[in-house]
Amino acid sequence: MLNLLGDFIGELRSAGIPVSMSEHVDAARAMEVIDLGDRGMVRSSLAATLVKDGDHLPVFYTAFEVFFSTRSWQNAEEFMGDDVDNELEREGAAGASGPGQSRGEGGGASSSLSAQELADLLFRALRDGDRGALRQAASESVTRYAGMEPGRPVGGTYYLYRTLRNLDLENLERRLTEGTTGEGDDQLAQRLAREEAHARIELLKSEIERVIRERLVEDRGAEALAKSVRKPLPEDLDVMHANRDEMAQLERALRPLSRKLATRLARRRRRRRRGPVDLRHTVRRSLSTGGVPIDLRFKPPHPAKPEIFVIADISGSVASFARFTLHLVHAISSQFSKVRSFVFVDGLDEVTRLFDGVDDPAEAVARINAEADVIAFDGHSDYGRALLSFHDRFAKDITKRSTVLILGDARNNYHQANAEVVADLHYRAKSVYWLNPEPTAYWNSGDSIINQYAPYCERVIECRTLRQLEAFVGELE
Repeated sequence: MLNLLGDFIGELRSAGIPVSMSEHVDAARAMEVIDLGDRGMVRSSLAATLVKDGDHLPVFYTAFEVFFSTRSWQNAEEFMGDDVDNELEREGAAGASGPGQSRGEGGGASSSLSAQELADLLFRALRDGDRGALRQAASESVTRYAGMEPGRPVGGTYYLYRTLRNLDLENLERRLTEGTTGEGDDQLAQRLAREEAHARIELLKSEIERVIRERLVEDRGAEALAKSVRKPLPEDLDVMHANRDEMAQLERALRPLSRKLATRLARRRRRRRRGPVDLRHTVRRSLSTGGVPIDLRFKPPHPAKPEIFVIADISGSVASFARFTLHLVHAISSQFSKVRSFVFVDGLDEVTRLFDGVDDPAEAVARINAEADVIAFDGHSDYGRALLSFHDRFAKDITKRSTVLILGDARNNYHQANAEVVADLHYRAKSVYWLNPEPTAYWNSGDSIINQYAPYCERVIECRTLRQLEAFVGELE
């Protein structure tokens, strides 16, 4: 059991969930006092001891279902002793091989039931709420329709699709609904019956997915399967290619991230209790030691908050990255003396006004697309034109307290670069950073001209995820 737990925690760490050694020990101690035959109790105990962020739970559950599948659980039985619950044994038997099955090592098999017999078995199991029969039917369904073969490098989603496609779930759900509602029932009763039927179909899907996962673990091993089904954490999602659900995850992760960053910056600023060495007072203090400066004297600290100028490309897919960066920077704006935001496509507009007096920066970010005047010519990204416009109108405001952040992929549609503008901003400002949401391997390919701007930036940083963005913003001085 301890070996299984160690492998499981290793997978969590590989997926990005932070698990300390003390938390590993807590999880092992929890396993000593709970009923190991209760799989739900094991999952809840491990979640309580190993997961600190609710957004990490989906990744935890995916890894748990792989490492603690019924077949893995049977292997762990050697470490548990003889007190394994009989229900666990029955669950393992149903998941491994249902009645009448003949399976090979990797899951290839032929079902002993005909298609009609299997459909009737499924209907009766769902109608009666018989969990044991449902597990048997799910196992038979995978055996008959999934077409699993040992060693075949195919993901579980493919096998799940093949199985569900052949089960005609819509007709099955309709039969369940017809069996529980009569013609004279009111609309509420019919709606409740439909929802109950839908819930039972979803339970069937989860059982089929469980059977497929167990057979893949048997064929490939838990570690190999875990790598193939591993889901990224919200902070590791690629902002440029996130779907709608993933974008919602990112939105939810931004608020706690901004609070954490603001606290970190404030704490670091408070700890600066020493200013630069006061040479005059140090020399006076060292007269008693023959001029040896044993006791250094320091000037009073003056930790000034930096000014931030954000210049963001909001064209095409880069817009999502710019939106999150603007949101985060303004959410922690209390840690900067001034934050000014500019957005561009081939024209440039200052949008700082949209954040004034707004409690939630997300509202201001949402207004940018509708109100910002960023089209000056043909609506295609033109970094040279936009940067020149910024320089002509706002370069006089850049001082040695200013940090300039330029956000974009530097794909200039073969327009003039005007890199000398960034060179002058570098001369005027404390520092210039370029955050590029594209993978480093794509830089300087096609119409990317990031190499023309890079010499005038302190750093050009690949910044595709919230984790990378957090790491960078946390370093701003």
